[in-house]
Amino acid sequence: MKVIKRIIIFIILVILFAGAILTYQGYTMYKQALDKISVKDKVEELRTQENYTRFEDLPDFYIDAVLAAEDHRFYDHGALDYIGIARAIWTNIKSFELREGGSSITQQVAKNVYFTQEKTALRKIAEVFMAFEIEKNCDKDTILEMYVNTSYFGRGYYGIKEAANGYYDKEPIDMNEYQSSMMAGVPNAPSIYAPTKNPDLASQRQRQVLEKMVRNEFITEEEMNEILEQ
Repeated sequence: MKVIKRIIIFIILVILFAGAILTYQGYTMYKQALDKISVKDKVEELRTQENYTRFEDLPDFYIDAVLAAEDHRFYDHGALDYIGIARAIWTNIKSFELREGGSSITQQVAKNVYFTQEKTALRKIAEVFMAFEIEKNCDKDTILEMYVNTSYFGRGYYGIKEAANGYYDKEPIDMNEYQSSMMAGVPNAPSIYAPTKNPDLASQRQRQVLEKMVRNEFITEEEMNEILEQ
């Protein structure tokens, strides 16, 4: 028994040591990214881009659709959505696969603005540190504004303005409820849900977004059905 206990203790210590090293390396990655440009300067840099859309120029319905699709507690939690993380872990355990990530909108902004899309433990740790930095320097509307302007929508379109122009020949503010709910679902997997690439899958994703809007009381089920009939 003593040998088994020692082996278990050794394994735990190795895991803790490895975790500490990864955390330090992730923190270093975060600091290096932040040293290149501060969050406030990054916001100003993004806002100078030609296709950048300010928060007040986004349709209310589109904002609600994005929140329902990505992070419906966004305005209620901080940098991390601990409830969402716990739910994602439980879902992944039950399904024996990585089906959910649990990232908040702020974490996704950190990834889009400061890091690559490569999925590594190191980048994920750096992303968490940066998410706290972003929350410290930006209000929620600004963070959401950055999210929709740095997300990829497929077909070479980055940001909601390029997507609205490209898919619908409209400015974002002119998108109707059908178009808004469609665009809210695309960044989750743009190579799959881009409406011109896989119309059927895009429609399925749109329905998921609208069902989440119903579930989180942004709209009624009757309103959802009316939108799908547009």
